[in-house]
Amino acid sequence: MEPMNPLVVPLTQWYDTHARDLPWRAPGTTPWGVLVSEIMLQQTPAARVIPYWETWLALWPSPADLADATLAEVIRAWGTLGYPRRALRLYECAAAIAQGYGNQVPSAEAVLRTLPGIGEYTAAAVAGFAYGQRTVVLDVNVRRVVARAHVGEAAAPPVLTRGEWAVADGLVPTEPALAVTWNQAAMELGAVICRVRNPGCDACPVSSQCAWRLAGYPGDVFAGVRRTQAWEGTDRQARGRIMALLREADGELVPVDAIEAALPRTPQVRRAIDGLVSDGLAARDGEGLRLP
Repeated sequence: MEPMNPLVVPLTQWYDTHARDLPWRAPGTTPWGVLVSEIMLQQTPAARVIPYWETWLALWPSPADLADATLAEVIRAWGTLGYPRRALRLYECAAAIAQGYGNQVPSAEAVLRTLPGIGEYTAAAVAGFAYGQRTVVLDVNVRRVVARAHVGEAAAPPVLTRGEWAVADGLVPTEPALAVTWNQAAMELGAVICRVRNPGCDACPVSSQCAWRLAGYPGDVFAGVRRTQAWEGTDRQARGRIMALLREADGELVPVDAIEAALPRTPQVRRAIDGLVSDGLAARDGEGLRLP
């Protein structure tokens, strides 16, 4: 049996006393609740997700409950959480679970990966956090912690490689319960202390062992970070404004000319409308749009 990596004990002990009080971590959270949280947390801060997650689980406490809703209801409940295609994928995922798995979220990673909208990271997170399995959970925060504390590099590579996955796998304890805590702790450290810029090394529980710190902080902290597209004036902003108009209409038809009047950049508006219809997030009805 290989010895445990020296990062494990201090990091998991730190997590035991410093973990944020997030509702999806509470005892008794269902696997469905964990899955919903993981989809909502993609590219969205936890503080923003909390009220949406709580509302969502109150409305649809199981996959079958969500599958029975209309897509318009789902999109309205998603509100301004952003990237509304996630709501569509979650809706499709709920139907697949309700119809194919007896309304129970599967526990096997391989099966989870076959569900709509579920990739390698989400499958590992659900199998680990909902079912207590030993998995390798690699989000951007965990990858940054591993790159810095263990490898000694400022940032993870731009694209996850099998070599990087193997390094991370070697850090995960073999005992399932401890593996789950390690994954949660590494994720938490990356979110609140080992940040992309201005890492809080003075408060880091593994700073004395951090390979990057001991090497003198070499490299570019933004080397593996994709540049974030500006929001103002983008197609994404136009799509968001159109979706807001459709939600506010509460199922009523919104004329295209009213949409164009609200968003004066006509070519962009028409492009955004076409994209929303193509994605299944809006439906054409004569000379107007409505929620599907």
